[in-house]
Amino acid sequence: MVDKTTILVIDDEESMRDSCRQVLIKEGYRVEVAEDGTLGLERLKTSKPDLALVDLKMPGISGMNLLEKVKDIDPTIIAIVITGYATLESAIESMKRGAYDFLPKPFTPDELRIIIKRGLERRKLVLESIALQQEKEKMRKFFITMVSHQLRSPLATIQQNLEVVLGHMVGNVPEEQEKILTRMRNRIKDLLTLIIDWLDLSKIEDGKLVETFKLIPLDSILSETIKSLQPLAEEKKVSLHIDQHDLPLIKGDWQSLKQLFSNLIGNAIKFNRDEGRVNVTVQEKHSYIEIKISDTGIGIAKEVLPFVFDEFYQVKNSETRTASGTGLGLSIAKKIVEIHSGSITVESSIGKGSSFIVSLPKSTERNN
Repeated sequence: MVDKTTILVIDDEESMRDSCRQVLIKEGYRVEVAEDGTLGLERLKTSKPDLALVDLKMPGISGMNLLEKVKDIDPTIIAIVITGYATLESAIESMKRGAYDFLPKPFTPDELRIIIKRGLERRKLVLESIALQQEKEKMRKFFITMVSHQLRSPLATIQQNLEVVLGHMVGNVPEEQEKILTRMRNRIKDLLTLIIDWLDLSKIEDGKLVETFKLIPLDSILSETIKSLQPLAEEKKVSLHIDQHDLPLIKGDWQSLKQLFSNLIGNAIKFNRDEGRVNVTVQEKHSYIEIKISDTGIGIAKEVLPFVFDEFYQVKNSETRTASGTGLGLSIAKKIVEIHSGSITVESSIGKGSSFIVSLPKSTERNN
């Protein structure tokens, strides 16, 4: 048996409820009625109608208040206002509170049929959109699983085997072959980095990161990050400097914050100049901590600054052409900052270096 479309009529006028019910039953709809806002709210919760006709002037809960509650019960329910006190102000206000349409009293049966048909078509589109989003999310999760298990492991195995061959552990490798194998190893390394970045991004977007939040010392994270990046700085002939004092605790996830600062400080080193400098300055400002990472590198053109946090965006010029990267590092950094209720901005100009400013809220909790 196919379920009928259910329409709920909420109106304190008995004649209006009865006339609407007669018209709609003839159209094949299942109709329920409620004589005031309070009973209407109960009917909304129990029957979950496809569409609700809501009078504005009723005893108990008003139609305006009822409109806001419809969204909480089920945002796919289409609400149409019917009222004998139709004004432009009330129409605008009801739309702001979630009404799909507005039908002034008195109205003809044909006017009621037309607006009901239009409302149900709207609901069909909403439900189709939700179904598409759910299918998209299902495919995304499937792809994450496939990437994690079906691609990452075999690529890691290939990389390990290439390391064995290039390390001459299975015999000498001719020079020309070694060049080809080295290029293969580097491309596989880039691909694995992309996979790891993409998986990190998906984990952050799933919102599971907040489950690992605890009180942590920011100064320890920064010190550990700088220590781990010191070899890269020495290789690039870049000096690392940090100016920080005793800092209050923040609430967050240690590993993701370390990843955030590794991305930012690592970029400051990678896109710097020989004998360049990276400064990390940390200051308390009111209710938050500001971490500023500045470099003396190649800089970023002002016209592309709005795009640097976009996924897969990479600044392209003659000086960055040879730099490896996935285009996800800054996007991941921004999402990590946002999930910690912070903000990140960038200041830069070509030839004058860049500064990334991260603001993270201080914790009001005590570490027991």
